[in-house]
Order: sequence, then structure tokens, then C-alpha cells
Amino acid sequence: MATDVFSPKERLLRILNKKEAERPPVICPGGMMNAAVVDVMVKGTRLPEAHHDPVLMSSLAKEVAEKTGFENFGVPFCMTVEAEVLGSEINYGTLECEPKIQKEKYPSVGLVDRLPLGSMEKNTRVGAIVQAIYALSRSNPDIPAIGSMTGPLSTAASLVDPMTFLKELRKDKAHAHQVLEYVNAHLMEYAALMIDNGASLISIADPTATGEILGPNMFEEYAVPYLNRLADGIHKLGAPVIIHICGELKAVKPLAAGLQADALSVDAFVSLKKLKEEFKEVTTMGNLSTILLEQSGTESVQRAAELLLKNRIDILAPACGLSTSTPLENIRAFTDQVRAGK
Repeated sequence: MATDVFSPKERLLRILNKKEAERPPVICPGGMMNAAVVDVMVKGTRLPEAHHDPVLMSSLAKEVAEKTGFENFGVPFCMTVEAEVLGSEINYGTLECEPKIQKEKYPSVGLVDRLPLGSMEKNTRVGAIVQAIYALSRSNPDIPAIGSMTGPLSTAASLVDPMTFLKELRKDKAHAHQVLEYVNAHLMEYAALMIDNGASLISIADPTATGEILGPNMFEEYAVPYLNRLADGIHKLGAPVIIHICGELKAVKPLAAGLQADALSVDAFVSLKKLKEEFKEVTTMGNLSTILLEQSGTESVQRAAELLLKNRIDILAPACGLSTSTPLENIRAFTDQVRAGK
């Protein structure tokens, strides 16, 4: 077993600042990539109740870290907060099923009403999240509290019917850009609230912003500028940024590598070894298959973790959102293998 030199928070922040550490951090940021699996909750704090109560939320975040071995706290536990604040209807799910958008607020980008800034701060669910971050960061100063957010394109596609939204990225560019500017302003407010209350960094997951969905031209027109504006605004507040891009990067790899993120998190389809070789300036994060974590045995998980360590991936993490049925023993096999330092 390797001897740890740095605290989990120091280690993660060092890697994000391109400094050396004794080993990679192993994290699961929350939001789309949250580790509140059934095995964690069955004898402890539960969802959906913890989505709304800051005490329950901070309690569940602690239980996730303690039981899984992930070296961070990550809240919230879903991707619906931003869309709810901006008007969409939410189904809060069950113990086994994460919250989802029940009904988008608008049928078209041209019909989006603009709520005033301050809406995030006034929202009770956002209040629960920032109170939980405040409590977690102060009671556990050596563990990074990650504020997790839904990216601009995915938030917009949760306000407007997603199929219509994607069509209107081509057919109604003027209104599409206006909606993304509107969304970004509120996302920036949300990020600032989390940072002001103790978030060590912000993690942005934008699953709508993929090469497969957008293609390289629209990825460059829509994904890159709005993600970068959000990241730049967060950097001005003094916090690092992780950006997660789903799917294969093939057609958009240079564009994704150029995002203003302190670490780029990618899906299991992507060879992080090749990404590191092609773009030496990119701090890589990931990308243990979540299918492997859910369906394979502990030995397979350990071997996959060993390969990531061998390939010198900077931050080890699941490749995407974990299934709630993922066995806790598989998650522990992953995190324990990283700490073993092999």
C-alpha cells in the first residue's frame, strides 16, 4: 500500500494546477456522475428525500465518500436542478431511479421567457445544495467539495423539447444563441453560489455537447464558446473546472482538447492514453467503464484500474454516470486499487 503524502483536497488541487502528487486522485464528482448507488443508501440516508434537505444531502455525500472510497464530496445527485429553477417540471425519482425532466418548459427556442438573475439564489433546492456544500467544506476541510453542474447545451435542451432544440440549433441560430447566453448567465450565478459557500472546484457535465449529436461544426459554434465562457467565469472566481464530454471524441477531439478546463473527463470509448500522447497539455480524467463497474466482477475492475494507473491518467474516475444498481464491492475494488498505488 502506497503512503499518502497529500490530503485528498491537496492532491486533487495539485493535479488540477499541473503539479505533481504521489498518486492520482480517485473521484466521482456528483451531478451526472454521482455515486449515490442503492448499496450506499439502503442502510443510510436516502434519495429522493436528500435532494431537498441540506442536512440529508450533506449526510448522504459523506456516506457516499466513506462507503465508496471516492476522495471527494459531490453534490447535487442529479442533473435537473438548473432546468427546474428555469421552469421545467421534474420527476424526483426513487431510491433506484434518478430524477428526470418530466416536461420541458418551452416548445421552441423562440418562446423562451427570461427569468431575472437572482432566480438561482432564491430557489429552495439550490439553497439546500449550497448549504450542504457549506457544511461539508467546513466540517471536512481536507476533502474537496465538488459543486457539480449541468452544462449550457444540456440545460437548454432541458428547457426546450430536446429534439426541437437540436433542430433549431441549425434552423433558428439567433434564438438558439440567445437561449444559451441566458442559460449561461444563470449557470454562472449558480457556480458563484457554490464557490462562495466552499466548493473547492466546479465540475460541468454536458452530455448534449457531443460530437455524435452536434458534429464538429456545431460543436465549435455552440459547445466550445459557451463552455469556455462558463469556465473562464469560474476561473475568475478562483476555482478550477472539470468538464465532462460524453461519447466518442473522434470528430471533435482537437476542439474538446482546447476547452478551458483544468481537467477533461471523457467516456469509456476514448483512449486516454492516446489523448495524453496527442495533447500533452490536457489533464486527463476518467475513464473506468461504468458498464464494467455495474456488470463485471472485482478482478476485472481491478485490472481496468491497473491499466489506467499504468497509462498515468491524471485523475481516475468513472467514465460516465453510474447505474444505481452498481455493486459497492466493485466501486471499492476500483478505489482501493488506486490507493494501493500499483
